[in-house]
Amino acid sequence: MWTFKRWIVLLAFIIVFFLKGLLAAEESEQYPDMVYVPAGEFYMGEDKYYDWTFMLAFNIYDGPEHIVYLDGYYIDKYEVTNEQYAKFIEETGHRIPYCWFDERFNTPDKPVVGVRWEDAVAYAEWAGKRLPTEAEWEKAARGTDRRLWPWGNDIFDAERCNIWEIKKLQTSPVGSYEQGKSPYGCYDMAGNAWEWCADWYDPNYYYSFPRENPKGPESGQQKVIRGGSWHYFGHFARCAARYRVPPHAESPQIGFRCAKSAD
Repeated sequence: MWTFKRWIVLLAFIIVFFLKGLLAAEESEQYPDMVYVPAGEFYMGEDKYYDWTFMLAFNIYDGPEHIVYLDGYYIDKYEVTNEQYAKFIEETGHRIPYCWFDERFNTPDKPVVGVRWEDAVAYAEWAGKRLPTEAEWEKAARGTDRRLWPWGNDIFDAERCNIWEIKKLQTSPVGSYEQGKSPYGCYDMAGNAWEWCADWYDPNYYYSFPRENPKGPESGQQKVIRGGSWHYFGHFARCAARYRVPPHAESPQIGFRCAKSAD
């Protein structure tokens, strides 16, 4: 039989969840171009080895798979566009990226590419945000059900993203692939442009990582990029696929999106 004390505890829980819902709604209005990824655990990495010679994937391993806990955070629905980056340049006088005048990549609604890691960091700070950690990026892409692609575990469908197999040979406007969005509502997390993450890259980091809110090694030679691109095979667009380049790289294949910690 329920006692008065139990009813009070139940009522307290209901009030807390109600207030959390109101707060989430207010924050969604405050950050309309971002999605909220709630706190909790998810499976990061993949235990499978890939050796697909015809896809230039030699002994690829993105593991071991492990469980990570992340605090709640916000992440951009879309990759940062040329239009958004142009406002940043206008207000700050920041350098113009490589590819800025290339017609394949420079329409206002396409992701800005040709930015170095430090350019992406500078933009994020100007926007009141930051780059996502590698773990935050992967959770936003795959959710908590260990999915292979942002859209699920179905057989790979090149029509859901912009990768090498479709031979588009240029970036697409952000949000072009409705059927390819992630479980949290993020677009283009498979293909279109690789995305800078905050972390330094270490191929062995998954063997000795913090279980909560990992931020990558303290130093390194290369930065993590995630998501594949218009010029890479679909294999590299898997949610768990890792890649890396020097932070000074300026490539027509690399852009970024931003994140923000939840208060």
